[in-house]
Amino acid sequence: MNPCAVPCPASCWRPSCAALAAEGTKKPATQWLASPAQAARAARVEAGLAPVVIEGEKPQRLTLQQRMALYRIPGLSIAVFDKHAIVWAKTYGVKEAGGSEPVTLETLFQAGSISKPVTALAALHFVEAGKWSLDENINNRLRSWTVPENDFTKEQKVTLRRLLSHSAGTTVHGFPGYAVDAPMPTLVQVLEGVAPANTAPVRVDLVPGTKTRYSGGGTSIVQLMMVEQLQKPFPQVMRETVLKPLGMSSSSYEQPLPPALAVRTATGTYASGKSVAGRWHVYPEMAAAGLWTTPSDLARVALEVSSAKAGKSKRVLSQAMTKQMLTQQSERFGLGFQVEPGTGQFRHGGSDEGFQAAFMAFSDTGSGVVVMANSDNGFLLFDRLIASVAAEYAWTGFKPEPVSPSAQVDMLMRLKGVDTALAWYTAKHREGLKGLDQGDLNQLGYRLLADSKAADAVRVFETNVKLFPTDANAYDSLGEAQLQLGQKEEAITNYKEVTRTGRGECQCGEGPREAWRAHREVSAGPPPGGSSAQELEHLARYDLAPLLERVKDFDRLLPVAVTLARVTAKSCADQEWGPLLAFRPSPAASPPKSPRRR
Repeated sequence: MNPCAVPCPASCWRPSCAALAAEGTKKPATQWLASPAQAARAARVEAGLAPVVIEGEKPQRLTLQQRMALYRIPGLSIAVFDKHAIVWAKTYGVKEAGGSEPVTLETLFQAGSISKPVTALAALHFVEAGKWSLDENINNRLRSWTVPENDFTKEQKVTLRRLLSHSAGTTVHGFPGYAVDAPMPTLVQVLEGVAPANTAPVRVDLVPGTKTRYSGGGTSIVQLMMVEQLQKPFPQVMRETVLKPLGMSSSSYEQPLPPALAVRTATGTYASGKSVAGRWHVYPEMAAAGLWTTPSDLARVALEVSSAKAGKSKRVLSQAMTKQMLTQQSERFGLGFQVEPGTGQFRHGGSDEGFQAAFMAFSDTGSGVVVMANSDNGFLLFDRLIASVAAEYAWTGFKPEPVSPSAQVDMLMRLKGVDTALAWYTAKHREGLKGLDQGDLNQLGYRLLADSKAADAVRVFETNVKLFPTDANAYDSLGEAQLQLGQKEEAITNYKEVTRTGRGECQCGEGPREAWRAHREVSAGPPPGGSSAQELEHLARYDLAPLLERVKDFDRLLPVAVTLARVTAKSCADQEWGPLLAFRPSPAASPPKSPRRR
């Protein structure tokens, strides 16, 4: 059924039916590079996106442009390579939401975490050059900062191999970046988590080599080592070692970008469709998140890796080192890339503020695809687009991901409204559908919050609590949404439920975590561990303020905030919050405002 034949309910979170119809008929702003034969294949890729399946209705086919409109993705750029060559590249949409300047093949996007495997190429290059080794203690190569030793590192050490394969036991998953006008921390400040850094210190809290856990903090350690050992700025190292040798003329690790490249960039876009203030965030954590590039340039990385593995190129790595890079070193990871043993597939995703990207390639055939979007909703489209490319080119070893419950409930909300989406999800939960968890509706609720639809978000979170009544994070999210609506009594009730349900590993307590980050932005004081009672009281009173800054009767909710911090320490085993477990605040006046971080 045509989606525009479906009545659009008042709560429907999508463009109007008329707008979708227009998207399907008007000629999109595109630029592309392809032979006539490949142009026909590109058209089949666009037409081959899997239909939207809604139970009880005929499958609905949406064009690529319609899906972009549905997900509020302003611009998209894609490069496809097959049999060791780029066969076509194409762009869609505009560089900035609400603008008219089209995305071109020269438009730069932030690659997010795809920066990491490109960094790995350079790090491994210097392993072969004898500058450092894969398996020595990384502290032997660090000067201005070293990984703090503790019980976890007594016998097993943090090494480059473990850092590149996310098995070093290091903390800090990723980085939110910094507003363009915000103070920039040094890399050492980032690693120590001190002002003006907005993330926690990078520490080891697992025995290195025993578990795979993604860590952008670990990649930042690699960046520091490379800079200190080579005595060159990181962007220069990457330009000389990888970008220039591979002909990546539209790529740079400069943060912020120089003006000549800045004018070519797309503008980041939040899930709500609103542009990122200042157009993008700046990432001093360059190795982990700082690459600006294009799909075609990233395709050149994939092609070089494939050629090097076949022994046909050694512009960056030898055949032996390339094979080692693509060999599984830990669960899911080689050295930099995620790998699928037995298929030759290597891949990585990326997400910076307002940007998302996906990279997938097959080393044996020199085939793959890179797609980039200036939107936090890019991943909602990427899987279907990549699957269509893989089907058109009959890539063996590719297994399309089934539509996840999270993606399906999101699509239903956009096409049919919140009521239909929640009814479907509740029914699937009742039927015992595998793969459901509180994160599905949690993501949906936060998308609604970002879209200034707090009332709908509360309905989503309330449903989540009913379906997952023992999940602390569900109550935490509901309380946050209720605070936005001014429902203070209800919020208090649900924050108390966090303390009742909190156990095991959970994602609760982001309010206290973000408050601590804010604290570190304005104060270089010591962390909670080892702090005096007076300092702890200051932390609880003033630096948990972002959690409650929209609430007037702060003192009434202060004990709840402190309790939430205690739950975070218990359930997430976060050593930084340990001293708060025994802390009791005393009454005082309301706190000042604190800067808020995403």
